[in-house]
Amino acid sequence: MFDFITGWIEQGGLLAVGLLMILENVFPPIPSELIVPLAGFKAAEGTFSLTGLLIVATLGSVLGTLFWYALARLWGRERFLRFLDRHGVWLTMSREEAIDAMDWFHRYGPAAVFLGRLVPTARTLISVPAGLSGMSFPSFLAYTAAGSAIWIALLAGAGYLLEDNYAAVEHWVNPVSTLVVVLIVGLYLYRVARGLLRRRRA
Repeated sequence: MFDFITGWIEQGGLLAVGLLMILENVFPPIPSELIVPLAGFKAAEGTFSLTGLLIVATLGSVLGTLFWYALARLWGRERFLRFLDRHGVWLTMSREEAIDAMDWFHRYGPAAVFLGRLVPTARTLISVPAGLSGMSFPSFLAYTAAGSAIWIALLAGAGYLLEDNYAAVEHWVNPVSTLVVVLIVGLYLYRVARGLLRRRRA
């Protein structure tokens, strides 16, 4: 998996990184915890600049969050929750999770968007209550960009520092990254199956 992702990034450059980050925030095919460190590793090799990586990855991350923010804001609470009742099983986002995210947002206010971008399990969900609450677009953009930039800088920095120690870790980076993706796919399938069972029993 390490070779697959780094090869894809090497071929597509920063465009591939940006597209992966957009997808990761809409419907995570490969998590940022793998994309960005491996892109940082390629930056250390000279494939592209670290500064360019930070800008493009942050931009892609922000653009990806706009999908859920805009959808939630345009539809409103009840229509969005009805959408989750019908299709949330395929997105692994349930009505209950969305309501919990709304409660968290109302408890901490706009700062929840900033903090949420630093928490893997909440990174995508936090855009929903922000949109449903009518949080202004400039504020959402600013808090999202700030949180995303910090998260990406940490991940990219880790990958960048890996370059000098690649020989020492290459024997376990590839299997570990493959295992992470397998676990994510397995978790997704499990949550879909559980959601379908719940729907059938209802």
